[in-house]
Amino acid sequence: MSVYDFTAKTIAGKEKPLADYRGKVLIIVNTASHCGFTSQYKGLQKLYEQYNEAGFEILGFPCNQFMNQEPGTNDEIESFCQINFGVTFQLFDKIDVNGPDAHPLYKYLVKEAPGFLQTEAIKWNFTKFMVDRQGRVVKRFAPTVTPEEMEAEIKALL
Repeated sequence: MSVYDFTAKTIAGKEKPLADYRGKVLIIVNTASHCGFTSQYKGLQKLYEQYNEAGFEILGFPCNQFMNQEPGTNDEIESFCQINFGVTFQLFDKIDVNGPDAHPLYKYLVKEAPGFLQTEAIKWNFTKFMVDRQGRVVKRFAPTVTPEEMEAEIKALL
């Protein structure tokens, strides 16, 4: 099993097979527009612009499970990200990342790359998962890890 076995609805409402990203290095991140880490959108976008042509993609999954920090509609989220951070990487439909209604992709990600003390639950917005070109989850980054701090590991996988 790999991330390629999942599909997710884009922010525009279209089902997208993650197999479309086969052969690419991915960062999969749960996002929020009203979080102390929201400024990470800027760094994520910069990484995307620098490495996209080399086979790098970012998949952003808005989530409102952490203190209601993503209350908007998909249209509002997309507009916010484009206007404030120039986001052009793929955003997806707002999802749950924890609990019984967690998106199947996130159920898989947390099993493949548990967090601190082997806990599976996502603790906060902007938890990031790195996926290699074969679709394997290779690392989980805490919300406090900035996009810039991930750059060397992204380059190594590219």
